[in-house]
Amino acid sequence: MTKDSYTELFVQPDSIARRIWGDAEVVLLVFAGAAAEFALNRAVDWLFVTGALPADPIGRFFSTVTYSQEIVFAEQAQAEKTLGKINAIHGGVERKRGEPIPEWAYRDVLYMLIDYSERAFQMLHRPLMAEEQEELYNVFWRVGIAMHIPELPEDYKSWQQDRQRHLEQDLTFSPYTEKLYAAYRRDLGFWRYALLRQVQSLLVPEIVHKLLDLPRLQWLRPAVLLYPMLRGFKLHSLTQRALIPPQHFEAVQRLNSPLSMQNSTHHAP
Repeated sequence: MTKDSYTELFVQPDSIARRIWGDAEVVLLVFAGAAAEFALNRAVDWLFVTGALPADPIGRFFSTVTYSQEIVFAEQAQAEKTLGKINAIHGGVERKRGEPIPEWAYRDVLYMLIDYSERAFQMLHRPLMAEEQEELYNVFWRVGIAMHIPELPEDYKSWQQDRQRHLEQDLTFSPYTEKLYAAYRRDLGFWRYALLRQVQSLLVPEIVHKLLDLPRLQWLRPAVLLYPMLRGFKLHSLTQRALIPPQHFEAVQRLNSPLSMQNSTHHAP
């Protein structure tokens, strides 16, 4: 395959965004962190308009991942089509809600995906290099532009500052927080729910940690340090089976599929 065959992709094949979003374990961590911060957002009531998220939070997670991977691993035209579909879904929610979702709430969601992409990759692999941070931000900046999200910072450094402002202004513990965590606990069961809170305690910014009163005794940290060994001995799939409810295990396996499919999916014109 020649270099020219990739010119119509939304994200280039060697992008760190593809490395992150094609790794099932990293993606699971991204949404473990986002699940914590989602629950604290001051505009989280919009997630309850349709009732889909509190009714099936894990199922909605996999639906969101599917949309994300359809963008990251798609050709430009298909990615734009998927982004248009997401805009239409949000428009339907706004009509049902009777008022627009605040622009800052859209930015919060985008910022979460950027931040937890980096945090999750660092937890399981290594810190991102400066050029990878810029590249990751650029990918999501283009997503934000396609979704008509205004006032997005121009570069990674400016985004870091705005991200901190959003964390300080837009989060609060509310009755919706309790409802979402009750849904997590219901669907995960006692010990998987306890494990989720452990994972979140290792991932989230300090302000999120405090608002959710996440555990300070992080007994999961040694297991994270052993993660490369688990992968080396092909034991990570056994770990997934232990941690993910059985009805969702096939969906977890599909998280890795974009990386294995991309060479057969994209051809030169």
